[in-house]
Amino acid sequence: MTDSSLLNSELELQQQEEIYQQLLLQTMGKLQTETPDSKVIRPQPGMCVKTFSEPAKEKVFINICQSNSVPPPPELTRDELVQLLQSEDPSGYRVPMSLGEPHTEIDNNCQSCTAYDVVINQDFFQQCQKDPLFQQFIILVSVEGLEGKYNLELSRDWKVLKNRKFLGSVSEQNIRTKSRPVIQELQPEESSSASPKRPEFTLFVEPPDGQPEYLISEIKLPGVTSSCSLVLDVGEDRLVLTARPSLYHLDVFHPFFVDQEKSVAQYNRSTQILTVTMPVVSSS
Repeated sequence: MTDSSLLNSELELQQQEEIYQQLLLQTMGKLQTETPDSKVIRPQPGMCVKTFSEPAKEKVFINICQSNSVPPPPELTRDELVQLLQSEDPSGYRVPMSLGEPHTEIDNNCQSCTAYDVVINQDFFQQCQKDPLFQQFIILVSVEGLEGKYNLELSRDWKVLKNRKFLGSVSEQNIRTKSRPVIQELQPEESSSASPKRPEFTLFVEPPDGQPEYLISEIKLPGVTSSCSLVLDVGEDRLVLTARPSLYHLDVFHPFFVDQEKSVAQYNRSTQILTVTMPVVSSS
């Protein structure tokens, strides 16, 4: 005779797994405004940079705005910045920023042009204003970010407008909060001394040769018996995973922009490996 209680228990686990997968897919894409994963902000004007699209030579304006709602990048001294710019892989240092949609504006010659709004941390913006090297660095990072997200090619011969901090009108932006409040809430007070481990993980692209179509991450989570204990957030170029309670924490950037809405995740309880498959939009 089969123990019905065991069957019921297995069914409950299956149902929990299905519910979790549905919730997981809902959080990987457009983050709902009613959750703490995103919020609407109105950034402050900062500086306006004029450049041109290539090869059409059409005017493009970049409004670099400031807000303390955007997290600051890791601390960076001037000497470290010089070393970073001279290194083979300066992309290893990431500046959190919100890249807004293009909007059409009218320049001083009453001609149509395209403008983009980029929002960075307010304190970091002020640091960039005090040092020309930092200012050029943040402009370069903004240009490269827009190029990667919108498949653009912009001239490096830019100009910072002296008498204008913003072209057009400042609009609200819906920014992602990277699930930091959620991660903090998962740390119970009684186990605050326990620090989560960084799990082993691999990133690879498919197909391995030619233009990448998918970025795949395999994350080893020994000791995790169910996906119900996992909190996953897939960003455009960032992957954040927390395993409760304080078992694992992974927060990594990757060199691609991915389609958040079409990304999927699957946890194999036998191998205890989480596989995240993310369609590649472009290189960052």
